[in-house]
Amino acid sequence: MSSHHHDKTHIDWDEMSPLLERGAELQGPVHRQAVAWLGEQVPAAGVRRILDIGSGPGVMSLVLAEAFPYAEVVAVDATVPLLELARARAERAGLGDRVRTLHAELPDDFDALGEADLIWAGSSLHHIGDQRAALAGFSRLLRPGGLLAVVEGGLPARHLPRDIGIGRPGLEARLDAASAEWFLAMRAELPGAKDEIEDWRALMAAVGLAPSGTRSFLLDIPAPVPQTVREQLASAFAWQRKVLDGLLAPDDIAVVDRLLDPHDEQGLAQRPDVYLLTARTVHTARRG
Repeated sequence: MSSHHHDKTHIDWDEMSPLLERGAELQGPVHRQAVAWLGEQVPAAGVRRILDIGSGPGVMSLVLAEAFPYAEVVAVDATVPLLELARARAERAGLGDRVRTLHAELPDDFDALGEADLIWAGSSLHHIGDQRAALAGFSRLLRPGGLLAVVEGGLPARHLPRDIGIGRPGLEARLDAASAEWFLAMRAELPGAKDEIEDWRALMAAVGLAPSGTRSFLLDIPAPVPQTVREQLASAFAWQRKVLDGLLAPDDIAVVDRLLDPHDEQGLAQRPDVYLLTARTVHTARRG
């Protein structure tokens, strides 16, 4: 694969930190609903250690710490600057004594993670080449009765009407298709990458866990959206503009450029019809 192609599929997590942090903050209602559901499956008093796999800037780590007050939460990530943000966030929230960070590159560093009563893998499993082996690794780390929660799938985010008045209708559907091509190339370049049928319930069962439920949680911020949402959407579209270059038709690139122009009345900064609608799916399984 060419180095140019690799540049398009390589993710600079440090560069992406503002997008990740603001995005996670906007997902706050979804995260709190999901964690409340986890609390119905595993009693808070019995959860003493939590691993937040692919924690990024630690937004979810704090949600987990607040929901499980007796637990130490370990924010696990391969990017040191993101872990530094997580550490600072925990300190600001007065949770520095219960939230710690661990620099680890999976799957190589599974042995460094230690046991846990709850493992949260939020949109991180698909960044590991052999997903089945990773699930087996998580299974080994779970204490008896422990719970694994994997966030994968859901629904693509929607932000704009089908016809936005510029370009061909259906822009976001074409962005989705291009993103799927990019994702395929990204997965193919991961060390030890293996194709799997993404039946998470079956994959969890295959590594000896007992599937305990799947639920999807909706995030619905209708138009007119607050300024923070506009800023997040502009960052997200700018990231797509960068990584999908070559996968989108020139006329769609031109429309995205107009959407990103803060002075264009048809752009994301000024449009009255911008919204945010998406869903995240959480798959859970328990160790016997």
